[in-house]
Amino acid sequence: MGGRLVELAHGGGGTMTAELIELVREYVGNPLLDRLEDAACIKLSGRVAFTTDSFVVSPLEFPGGDIGRLAVAGTVNDLAVAGAVPEFLSLSLVIEEGMTFNQLRRLLDSVKATAAEAGVVIACGDTKVVECGKADGIFITTSGVGRIPDGVTVSVHGAQPGDAVILSGEMGLHGVAVMAAREGLGFARSAVSDVAPLNRMLAPLAAKLGVHVMRDPTRGGCAAALHEIAAASGVSIILDEGALPIPGVVGGACSLLGTDPLEMPNEGKALVVLPESRSAEAVAILRSHQYGREARVIGSVTGKGRVPVALSTALGQRPVDAPRGELLPRIC
Repeated sequence: MGGRLVELAHGGGGTMTAELIELVREYVGNPLLDRLEDAACIKLSGRVAFTTDSFVVSPLEFPGGDIGRLAVAGTVNDLAVAGAVPEFLSLSLVIEEGMTFNQLRRLLDSVKATAAEAGVVIACGDTKVVECGKADGIFITTSGVGRIPDGVTVSVHGAQPGDAVILSGEMGLHGVAVMAAREGLGFARSAVSDVAPLNRMLAPLAAKLGVHVMRDPTRGGCAAALHEIAAASGVSIILDEGALPIPGVVGGACSLLGTDPLEMPNEGKALVVLPESRSAEAVAILRSHQYGREARVIGSVTGKGRVPVALSTALGQRPVDAPRGELLPRIC
């Protein structure tokens, strides 16, 4: 089967469709999914977080990850930054005819591995096959459901003056890695995407430290996420230029391309806003996890000022603009 190609007939509802479904089950099957019901019946109690996202990244495989890992991690992280414990995901695959079974297996293996790392169950799913040229190999849509523990309230509307702003690690790696793979940028070939599920790292913060806001700075990077927080909470945010964790490959690529590292997408980082008195403890918790070893305080929250987000530099403050349009399309 490894050398075969996906055909339109695999989406036709007959025996070839059953074969495709069996391939998916080989990687993500479990007692809930294996019932093959039209809807999964799950048990949840208390407050529930529910999210959905579609993934159309190009190329499908890039240094540090692929669309399968990205789809699971992206949805898990949307739940995690809401303070939820991710439990169930759906998995919908729109596959272009001509994709090799070898590549499909690699992507499904990434889905399986990332779901296992995050501790989530693929509860339901769907497969469709479209004509050649209609889907760039594969598009994936995932939805996620998670339970919000009692006493946890995390919201983009919750930032308060006096809060500290923490970033869980180096910024911009996903954006540069995907761009380098897509465009063949030799000077940035050492960039490796940070795509990863962050729920296990973030759970102690939401449960123990009274976190006000968490956000994953994906499209539009930290600049977009911080502007969203400032607007929703009615505050201003001041960043410390010297504290920004910008890896050399990201800084170099942005200098050559005329872009801002603050606008570069991330897929394995979180912004955390909480009272300044708890910031040292939060940084310590993040640094104890493999995905948070470069965590640090990067700024603070103030009352609403003239600009929503500003960068404090040796020459004074300058505004950090919100990204206009999408700097890097097809990045997730």
